[in-house]
Amino acid sequence: MRDTAGGGHSYCVTWYAAAGHTPQDRRGVTAGTGKSDRRVPDELELVLAQASVNAIEAVGGFAGGVYLRSESEGLLRLAVLAGLPQRLFKPWWRMHVNRPFPVAEAYRSGRAVHLADAEEAMRRFPQLMAGLPFPFGSLYVPVVADSERFGVLVVLRRATAGQPVDNSDRHRIHNAARRLGAALAALSARGSPVAWEGEPVPVQLPALTTPPVRIGHFEWELSSGTVTADEDMCTILGADPQGFPGTIEALTERLSPEDMFGLWAVARQALDSSRPVARRMRLRGPDGRPHLLEITGRRAGPPEAGQADRLTGFLVDLGTGPIISEATERLPRGIFSLDRLGRITYLNQRAEKMFERGAPELTGRILWDVVPWLGNPAYEDHYRAAMMSHTAVHFMARRTEDEWLSVSLFPGHDGLTASLTPADEPSYAPGSVITPGAGLGSPADRASALYRPVALAIALTEAVTARQVSAVVTEELLPAFGGRQLAIYLLNERHLYLAWETGFPQGFLDRFDGVALDARLPGVETLTSGRPIFFESMEHLATAYPGIPLDAHVGARAFLPLIASGRPVGSCILGFDQPRGFSPEERTVLTALAGLIAQALERAQRYDSEAALARGLQDALLPHRLPVLSNAATVGRYLPGTQGMEVGGDWYDVVEQGDKIALVIGDVQGHGVSAAATMGQLRTALRAFALAGHDPQEVVTGTNRLLIDLDPGQFASCCYIVVDPATGITRAVRAGHPQPLLRHPDGRTDVLNLAGGVVLGVDPAATYPVTELRLEPGAVLALFTDGLVEEPGRDIDVGIDRLCATFAECGSLTLAETADRLIQEAGQAADRPDDIALLLATRWA
Repeated sequence: MRDTAGGGHSYCVTWYAAAGHTPQDRRGVTAGTGKSDRRVPDELELVLAQASVNAIEAVGGFAGGVYLRSESEGLLRLAVLAGLPQRLFKPWWRMHVNRPFPVAEAYRSGRAVHLADAEEAMRRFPQLMAGLPFPFGSLYVPVVADSERFGVLVVLRRATAGQPVDNSDRHRIHNAARRLGAALAALSARGSPVAWEGEPVPVQLPALTTPPVRIGHFEWELSSGTVTADEDMCTILGADPQGFPGTIEALTERLSPEDMFGLWAVARQALDSSRPVARRMRLRGPDGRPHLLEITGRRAGPPEAGQADRLTGFLVDLGTGPIISEATERLPRGIFSLDRLGRITYLNQRAEKMFERGAPELTGRILWDVVPWLGNPAYEDHYRAAMMSHTAVHFMARRTEDEWLSVSLFPGHDGLTASLTPADEPSYAPGSVITPGAGLGSPADRASALYRPVALAIALTEAVTARQVSAVVTEELLPAFGGRQLAIYLLNERHLYLAWETGFPQGFLDRFDGVALDARLPGVETLTSGRPIFFESMEHLATAYPGIPLDAHVGARAFLPLIASGRPVGSCILGFDQPRGFSPEERTVLTALAGLIAQALERAQRYDSEAALARGLQDALLPHRLPVLSNAATVGRYLPGTQGMEVGGDWYDVVEQGDKIALVIGDVQGHGVSAAATMGQLRTALRAFALAGHDPQEVVTGTNRLLIDLDPGQFASCCYIVVDPATGITRAVRAGHPQPLLRHPDGRTDVLNLAGGVVLGVDPAATYPVTELRLEPGAVLALFTDGLVEEPGRDIDVGIDRLCATFAECGSLTLAETADRLIQEAGQAADRPDDIALLLATRWA
């Protein structure tokens, strides 16, 4: 291959041909725009085009191009696209350097990205494979010179499943990028701006598979039988010009018997007639392909003149074109071919009738420009699949209101061959096919469509539990894409377990609960392969997975892998009531959102694990029973929160001090294991100080200093009350905690006004005054944490007043019944943000 920086111009004609130009055109493509105005391309365009072709051929690719920096900060633009149609890849014309795509990473990091196959690409760049879910390999190398970054050289090629990119190919494409960087640096040094602002320049790759057209000449002296062939003739026949035998047998041995007799018949006609004789026949070449043999001749003079009679012949190698043309005209279907830029290169008569335009008018034109019904956006993914995966693709296309065609695309290195066959109307079809032109038109429509995915992303950052994550997905993701069904499976010990479902028939998903990772199910394979799987209809799903149970015979399905930071979490299934297609943009967004869902679920699983540990710790630290007293009674209740970590630092305790009892309630700030651990330390400290006989003020002051010395980074509120059941004398200390309630024997209920100090763990010099009161026989004290009276969006005083009123109504109930009544309403709340601790105490004469 010629060095791009060295000034070779071997592919200039290829570039002209791609844009519909000839080398004589002095008007080509406007610099940096790709818009045809018949101007000779500038030097930057030629350098980029030739570098792309050189790199593609060097590593055996089928397409590629160059991304260049633009005038917009952080934005790369596709400057050259070789071997693929521009229109089909418009979503990838622009690339921000902070996007999770290999082009952006190569530019941003300055390191090459080599992806051998789709599986490796899916693991590293799921958003790339979401929009292009086809088996292909790709190479991305930054184009730099010294410390200046110009862009990224890209080559697409066939996947090498399970085999890394060969070192020799890495070396070749790195050399191509280095040469391109040097060429661009030279342009920049001469004052030419090296940046791109317009559309990509289309470049056609040189054909590799079509044999060249060649013409050979020979003469046959009939009288002597001598045959003289020129060098081109010998080349077509696969013979050495020096060793050509010079006999007619050298030609006839490649003729079939019937053609050989025809050849001698032509010779006899030439001898018997004074008029010119011309005939055509087929001669088989060394590769088995038939060539056109054209013979002309006439008698040189009267027989008595003694002049030699000759036949002159031409052997024409036209490649495969004429043979293909003859064959396709016999087929009962429309046949047409496209080059890799989407231009029509051939069509038979049936295709002309279907297109309602003739070959002279269509050949060389972009298919989607001249045959609009085949250019429906709903079909674009099929063309991309054929051109990138090199496997046959089949789909249904709507030609008119009542006419459907079965379309088959057969790819090759140099383009596609397609067949069109009349077909019955399918039982399913994406809405974009049934209603051409349907879609999002105005900016307002597009903004509305983007709102819900953005809202989902925001809401997921706030969801903590797996149930909350699933609810957010149901509320935001399904409406955003018109879905009606959702199922989320979570991975546990190599099995998938159903964690959430909505919209499916009752019990339908039970058969899939707990399936192993070796089951051939789309929900399993999307996780094990890391690749999202989309089915436009249930018929497509049933075809791909024969025998799979179906809940409906219509609709579409999307199976998304839930993978967080490379770790499998589970899979997500989206169901739709009607068949529908999935555009590259939708696939990209869904894949990105699946990643966010996976991260949220993984975070929720960690929280659940930590919550389970914290709950176990808390259960161990809370009192399992309260002391039984002769002239007093106590009852405690605890409810964990149902949001967030589902566990906090609330606690209560009753400590016997000889003939007195100490009532304790507290609330450690925060949730989780650390809060529960701090709660355990405080409960132990308070109990130790109380059992040592310290008065209430000393107990709370000592606990405050201990918490500061421990320095757990947390603080706590607390209420500590010592009651003498014999006399009713009560001494209370409060450290930033809500005031207790007191219900008198006559039913009157008050909010106590205990003097207090700051919360524990803040000020080592804090003081905590003691308040004395008398607890009458039959009176009940209620100590509680703020979770019992706080509600989001409502003043805490409202909650206290309501609790006070309920407490007053419980005069005829036992102490245990009273405790149950006070927490009853809070216990019914589905989303309780905080824990609740409640401690009741009473005395009698």
